Amino acid sequence: MSSEMAISVEGLSKHYHLYEKPFQRLLQMFTGRRKQYFNTRRVLNDISFQIKKGETVGIIGRNGSGKSTLLQLICGLLNPNAGSIKTHGRIAALLELGAGFNPEFTGRENIYLNGIMLGLSVEEIDEKYTAIEAFAEIGDYIEQPVKTYSSGMYVRLAFAIQANIDPEILIVDEALAVGDAFFVHRCMDRLHQLQARGTSILLVTHDGMLVKRFCNRAIWLDQGRIRAIGASSPVVDEYLTSLFQIENPVEQPCTPPERTASRGNMEEHIANIDRRLGDQRCQVIGARLYDAHRNPIDEVRGGSDVILRFTVANVSLTAETPLVFGYIVRNMRGEEIASTNTRLEHMAAMSFASMHERLTVEARIHIPLLYPGHYSLSVGASYTPGTGVPLIVADRIVNALIFNVSCHKEICTPIYFDTTFSIDRVP
Repeated sequence: MSSEMAISVEGLSKHYHLYEKPFQRLLQMFTGRRKQYFNTRRVLNDISFQIKKGETVGIIGRNGSGKSTLLQLICGLLNPNAGSIKTHGRIAALLELGAGFNPEFTGRENIYLNGIMLGLSVEEIDEKYTAIEAFAEIGDYIEQPVKTYSSGMYVRLAFAIQANIDPEILIVDEALAVGDAFFVHRCMDRLHQLQARGTSILLVTHDGMLVKRFCNRAIWLDQGRIRAIGASSPVVDEYLTSLFQIENPVEQPCTPPERTASRGNMEEHIANIDRRLGDQRCQVIGARLYDAHRNPIDEVRGGSDVILRFTVANVSLTAETPLVFGYIVRNMRGEEIASTNTRLEHMAAMSFASMHERLTVEARIHIPLLYPGHYSLSVGASYTPGTGVPLIVADRIVNALIFNVSCHKEICTPIYFDTTFSIDRVP
């Protein structure tokens, strides 16, 4: 195992024997391999990946895809049927609710129990106890048996322990979904601190946006196999596309519809195409950004209004097929910071009246005070073939427009909230 790697998993497989009736387990013990009374359920099948030191990786997938089993194998709580797992560094794990707690012990006693299990001395736990207690913020319950705790208090104490022992590898399995909003923000702040210190983090969650924003890479598990692994944003997009049964938005070479002469209400130029997604049954043929006076712009001043225009041409959609148009804004790190579409804005659905017709979409957008730098706009069109049927992506151009944002205020965070202070002198 390379010294640069925190976790290395090679050819990992895990299966269970399922018996229809309890007495069949006893029969199996006596018959050995001569007769089989069980069915084999494969939870993980030939899983291989590596996580570098200091890397944050998200694991996504449907319920039952093997995510939690994978984490338990990495933590040593389960033994694999095949393959190997190598780790380098102290592992702290926040798995299912209450894992590692003795319900009869108090919160204080469980802090020491968990610390010793993680390899800390009593003196080291003494040094960290005050920080753990303050982070958990459960008050006098720290002296009560944890069997009296609510689910939220369980998670508060468990996360406080795991996140404050200075782990080299932190493994989290959906635990933050239980906490309240304030505690989740506190946890995320702590996770960012651990990231900055070089802690390797393995995170299982159903929150795709969290994976995009927080993780360097993502692993998509599907029925016990790795369906995709790579940069977090495209892997999450691919997973969500499959999850919501949107037609596979793979990159496709496409021949744009035959263009007619330019008209005043039509856009015919696309500045940039990083990726083109969708089935191409209609296509974006032009996009442009304008200021409030309809002058073409490439730079936007924070706090001003802009007009986004893009033209979509029909290729093979039948007349009266309901259409949805929208956009996505990404920052310099590729994080999606804003998006909407005509459906979310409660606009009546439009449709093409004929084959090869063109529609120009216009969106007036107020740009808030953003951190100065480059941003991108992705534009697209989707359709639905019937009532209650999920949207199908027809065409989405990723990063079609790049624009620079300037700001008249000094901003140290991604966005600024317009604020007015008042101060009263207290006698």
